[in-house]
Amino acid sequence: MNHLQNLKVLSFPMNNLTGSIPATIFNISSLLNISLFNNSLSGSLPMGMCYANPKLKELNLSSNHLSGKIPTGLGQCIKLQVISLAYNDFTGSIPSGIGNLMELQRLSLQNNSLTGEIPQLLFNISSLRFLSLVANNLEGEIPSNLSHCRELRVLSLSFNQFIGGIPQAIGSLSNLEELYLDDNKLTGGIPREIGNLSNLNILWLGSNGISGPIPAEIFNISSLQEIIFHNNSLSGSLPMDVCKHLPNLQRLDLYWNHLSGQLPTTLSLCGELEVIGLRSNKFRGSIPREIGNLSKLEEIDLGDNSLVGSIPTSFGNLMALKFLNLGINNLTGTVPEAIFNISKLQTLALLQNHLSCSLPSSTGTWLPDLEWLSTGTNEFSGIIPMSISNMSKLTVLGLRDNSFTGNVPKDLCNLTKLEVLNLADNQLTDEHLASGVGFLTSLTNCKFLRNLWIGYNPFKGTLPNSLGNLPIALEIFSASACQFRGTIPTGISNLTNLIRLDLGANDLTGSIPTTLGRLQKLQRLYIAGNRIRGSIPNDLCHLKNLGYLFLSSNKLSGSIPSCFGDLPALQELFLDSNALAFNIPTSLWSLRDLLDLNLSSNFLTGNLPPEVGNMKSITTLDLSKNLVSGYIPSRMGKLQNLITLSLSQNRLQGPIPVEFGDLVSLESLDLSQNNLSETIPKSLEALVYLKYLNVSFNKLQGEIPDGGPFVNFTAESFMFNEALCGAPHFQVMACDKNNRTQSWKTKSFILKYILLPVGSTVILVVFIVLWIRRRDNMEIPTPIDSWLPGTHEKISRQQLLYATNDFGEDNFIGKGSQGMVYKGVLSNGFTVAIKVFNLEFQGALRSFDSECEVMQRIRHRNLVRIITCCSNLDFKALVLEYMPNGSLEKWLYSHNYFLDLIQRLNIMIDVASALQYLHHDGSSLVLHCDLKPSNVLLDDDMVAHVADFGIAKLLTETESMQQTKTLGTIGYMAPEHGSDGIVSIKSDVYSYGILLMEVFARKKPMDEMFTGDLTLKTWVESLSNSVIQVVDANLLRRDDEDLATKLSCLSSIMALALACTTDSLEERIDMKDVVVELKKSRIKLLM
Repeated sequence: MNHLQNLKVLSFPMNNLTGSIPATIFNISSLLNISLFNNSLSGSLPMGMCYANPKLKELNLSSNHLSGKIPTGLGQCIKLQVISLAYNDFTGSIPSGIGNLMELQRLSLQNNSLTGEIPQLLFNISSLRFLSLVANNLEGEIPSNLSHCRELRVLSLSFNQFIGGIPQAIGSLSNLEELYLDDNKLTGGIPREIGNLSNLNILWLGSNGISGPIPAEIFNISSLQEIIFHNNSLSGSLPMDVCKHLPNLQRLDLYWNHLSGQLPTTLSLCGELEVIGLRSNKFRGSIPREIGNLSKLEEIDLGDNSLVGSIPTSFGNLMALKFLNLGINNLTGTVPEAIFNISKLQTLALLQNHLSCSLPSSTGTWLPDLEWLSTGTNEFSGIIPMSISNMSKLTVLGLRDNSFTGNVPKDLCNLTKLEVLNLADNQLTDEHLASGVGFLTSLTNCKFLRNLWIGYNPFKGTLPNSLGNLPIALEIFSASACQFRGTIPTGISNLTNLIRLDLGANDLTGSIPTTLGRLQKLQRLYIAGNRIRGSIPNDLCHLKNLGYLFLSSNKLSGSIPSCFGDLPALQELFLDSNALAFNIPTSLWSLRDLLDLNLSSNFLTGNLPPEVGNMKSITTLDLSKNLVSGYIPSRMGKLQNLITLSLSQNRLQGPIPVEFGDLVSLESLDLSQNNLSETIPKSLEALVYLKYLNVSFNKLQGEIPDGGPFVNFTAESFMFNEALCGAPHFQVMACDKNNRTQSWKTKSFILKYILLPVGSTVILVVFIVLWIRRRDNMEIPTPIDSWLPGTHEKISRQQLLYATNDFGEDNFIGKGSQGMVYKGVLSNGFTVAIKVFNLEFQGALRSFDSECEVMQRIRHRNLVRIITCCSNLDFKALVLEYMPNGSLEKWLYSHNYFLDLIQRLNIMIDVASALQYLHHDGSSLVLHCDLKPSNVLLDDDMVAHVADFGIAKLLTETESMQQTKTLGTIGYMAPEHGSDGIVSIKSDVYSYGILLMEVFARKKPMDEMFTGDLTLKTWVESLSNSVIQVVDANLLRRDDEDLATKLSCLSSIMALALACTTDSLEERIDMKDVVVELKKSRIKLLM
């Protein structure tokens, strides 16, 4: 390099230079400028690079692949004015020697991998004008001595790990024009001293942990063009004169904070504003119409707040607008039609409001650039306009959860760039679906389609086999609750990129196609709630990515494939409510990542092996209603993440394992209706989260623990066991404290081999004597037979008299048309309700026989259970489950009782579930025929149970309706029941609809306000668009934050009630759909 000793400038930028920089370059003492940026140079810089370069003024090596540490010798280039080492791979700390470069004006080290703290000496350089350390791994606090850099114009420290507060000293940098501190870990408040920076143009503090209000001084910096404070914890409100002193502001970005209050109308004074980003805060009130005067606005993001009122019509004037997000608010009214004429619009997001209008027929005509249209979860109605197919750039079309009707346009196939189509939860149809030329088939042209959601629409018909011709890019196909019939198309296995397939809650038949095993990427498979038959194919075991498998509520038979144990990603497995048999494969217990396993309501047999304890992640395990036998393995106590365990209604025997006390997360434990014996382990007292326990109908004995969660349990948890004793509120005998240590095995021996034979002999003698004396007037107790769980003693009138204090006033519960109901305590301490029929009433005997006949055939958690009965010529009584919280009627109309919105909804879901069982899921089709609030009873947990089957009807398999002379209750009867005596499941649906209106309106159908043609139904119907005038005023408060959500749910509930009470039987909804809709409303309420 000797011949270059006079070289002053070495500049080879933006070439393809590779290799390392020769060390000899740095020996050229005459060099003033080295510019080698934008190449592919690598290697490190020599430590002594400045020994021979005292005159070097500019060093620009940015955008290469240089690595190693920044040489400490760099501080010896004392004439350096510019250092740019950005966009390389330098590591280590920033050399403190750079602080000696007193002529340095520009230091750019961004986008490296530098660590450590900023050297304090760096801010001694009074000449420094530009400092950028962006995108490194620097940490520590921002030095407060930065105030020495009086000439600093740009300070950029974004994307590091800086902690602590923003130094107040920044306010001394009077020449600062741009300040970037975003994406660090800064905390504390924004210093009001920043308001002193009168030349500041850009202020970025986003993505930190900054809290407190925004100082008013910030809004007085008239030079500001960008305020970026997103993703912090800022609180307080915006000043009402927010834009009075910000004439140059172009970007206001405050999203993801905790700001509240109303949006200032003075935003319109920021005449240069291009972006308003206030998403995900707590702003309330209406949207100022003045925003529509900001003609340069390109982006408005007000989503996820609590804004109310309508969308200002002035928004239609914003012809430069490209992005409009008003989603997740409480906006009402219509969408100004002019918005659909903003030709530059690219994103229109209106989801999750209460907007009620139709999409204009010209929707797609004037929006050629629209890429994203989302109106989900609103109250849009009408048809989907054909013009949508003109939006050739559309990638996302989200119309879910509205009330769109009519056929899905086949021209959607013109949207060739479409990636997401969500039409779920509407009332859409497709008259061409069955013929294979419907909209599904047309979507084959949408080559980029990844997500297709069409569930909860009444498409009906069959799924075409051409489904397999959908775009190969498809990852999600969700078509649950579409009333599809027929079989699952085998062609669906062509969609090899599917990760989710949802066909649940339809009416599909046939078997599970073995070809589904080809969907190697599938993670979620939902086919629950159909009528699929046959066995579960082993081919599903090829789905190694499968995490969620739902096959519940079908008619599947055979065994559970043992190869399911080879599905390593499986987290949820639901096979309940089928006809599966044989042993549970031991391989299932090896699924260590399984969270939820539900095999209930099948015919599974065999024992539970110790390997059950291997499922370390399991949170829910439900094996109830099977034929599982043997002992409960003690190793189940190792399932420390288990929250819900149900082994009820099996044939398990032996003790409850003491190790259950180690189930530290357990909240619900149901071991009822087995043959479990010995004592309830005292170790269960350690289960601090246990809220529900049921060990009833077993052979348990000994003392019931009284510590820990047992303090909150009632007698229902322990009823019908052999010899339990304990506290009085358990309604069992008191324990013998003097002999508590005596083993129960000894007591059992005495009871079995001494007392029982002697007692039996005595009873036999007494019985013979009584029989001889009272032969002519003997009572014949009539037990309900083997349909009852467990074995129940026959009961006589004398026992009932004793249980009710001679049917005394203190035990009187209520009076019905057929007799009286009393509260009683049986000799075993169990509290019951006793319904004594008045045989002088003409229909009493028929009602008694009807209830006995019906209740032998049905069993459901939401039906009141008959325990036994007593019957002779002049006395008939039913012994029923006692419902401590009385009737729904009491809770609706008594002044000292109140049900909130979610309680009422839960009760009506319970009642709907009971009717669904009676109509569709039970072994016999049963009509209740007299549904009303007094026949809905509430247990300790406010779970509803339908009661009083006195006029119920059993239909045979060939019957769909019956004619009856027995009338139900006026006001609740369906028209065909009252006029023609015809009853069917649709008659019960009608009564349910009236009850649904009554529960949420708190108005009886025979209320005095209903006269002439005005009935409860017509009243609700006339106010269907103003539900707030119908519902019980106690359910709503004007200041309720969730008022809009509640009104939306109540509107849906009242619409459902009207769907139940149409005069036409054919048009009435059935109870399966009622349950689905109510559960959707509950989810919306609880979100």
